[in-house]
Amino acid sequence: MPLEAYLCSRRQPKENNELIVNTPQQTFRAALGQFFVKETSTENLAAARSLIERSETAGADLLVLPECIIARKLGMPDWGQKQAEPLDGPFVSGLREATRGRRVTVVCTVQAKIANESRYANDLLVIQNGELRLTYQKIHLYDAFRGKESRYAAPGDVLPPVLLIGPFKVGFLTCYDVRFPEMTRALACAGATLLVVSAAWVKGALKEMQWDICLRARALENTCYLIGVSECGPATVGSSKVVDPMGVVVAQCGIDEQLLMVDLDPCKVEASRRVLPVLENNRFTPPELQKLPQQ
Repeated sequence: MPLEAYLCSRRQPKENNELIVNTPQQTFRAALGQFFVKETSTENLAAARSLIERSETAGADLLVLPECIIARKLGMPDWGQKQAEPLDGPFVSGLREATRGRRVTVVCTVQAKIANESRYANDLLVIQNGELRLTYQKIHLYDAFRGKESRYAAPGDVLPPVLLIGPFKVGFLTCYDVRFPEMTRALACAGATLLVVSAAWVKGALKEMQWDICLRARALENTCYLIGVSECGPATVGSSKVVDPMGVVVAQCGIDEQLLMVDLDPCKVEASRRVLPVLENNRFTPPELQKLPQQ
């Protein structure tokens, strides 16, 4: 199936900087909610609620939000640590309430308090109809490019399960995870047909290029759709995007706050895997996660 057959190139502008990219057969609508995370949880919960409401109105099945959205303060990398909340605290409770009775499933990450631990868990959450369907503690912490996430966050040691959401089997990653092809290959071997990345991709020399390369490579080498949503703002790249199973970017945000809707066709995964059966041809065993020693 050629690209033109499943994705119309026409983009329809909507109010509030919202775009919708239409497919001939609308089978699954994904919303990319790119925004700048502010200093207070109150501001960020209000922003997330607004994106949930707008996504629901637009008929989205899935809304993906950035990483660590409880709070962030420029120049203070420990700010998120100070603002961390338990998963039954007001921020996550507010997100759960905002999804209750709604169609849209929400993916984001938050700074979650850990009992008897000064560091927080960088937890990716999947929230559906008021319930937490999945909590995944980020495995690969961003100890690179002069960053040291492990000072403030504790690493997880369990791969997230693949969840069925609509017609897709969805695997989840958080930001720096996408630099590790073993993780996406493990998710693909577990059945994933759609990969979702929640991120706050930090700006720097060649960093936007690397974000693009990583997302496209992980989609192509596993013949999966991939949705990558990064925070935008002074310190992060934005440039959230959807990549198809052949590694083609089919829709992309700019550098400002934006809600982007994209309709995905699960038949595209099937067609890509017929002509490019890399998972079937692969002669390596599925990767296994190596647990870290107690820290």
